[in-house]
Amino acid sequence: MKKLFDAIFNKSQPNSKPHPTPATTPYELIGGEAATRRLADRFYDIMSTAPEAAELYAIHPLPLDTIRQKFFEFLSGWLGGPSLFEEKYGHPRLRMRHMPFAVDQQMRDQWMFCMDKALAEVVEDKLLRQGLSHSLAQLASHMINR
Repeated sequence: MKKLFDAIFNKSQPNSKPHPTPATTPYELIGGEAATRRLADRFYDIMSTAPEAAELYAIHPLPLDTIRQKFFEFLSGWLGGPSLFEEKYGHPRLRMRHMPFAVDQQMRDQWMFCMDKALAEVVEDKLLRQGLSHSLAQLASHMINR
């Protein structure tokens, strides 16, 4: 993932915010803990209300409090912030954790619909938002198991 961020974000862009470097992570650039929590919460807010994500929402355990927290913890480490998820649960092993669920192209697309909406609301920098969306789309595609 670092290579992707380096390739996409370490280009000079007029009027853009600082770019990720080994010392400046996407986690810091989006606004740290508060923005990462907003991203996780907006993702689940959108998923729970958007008709475009009805099937995705249906497979999630209710209430969403626990999954929201776990997703925030995962995103924290994935974005280059504190490795909260790994500290509590070990390596994410995302594909293995998603195996009990039928994840097909439609589920992946619903997940990305919610994530792209959440990114648009939380991440101001267009280039950073596009890079995160691209990386998350690759991750979501990797979860397809049907």
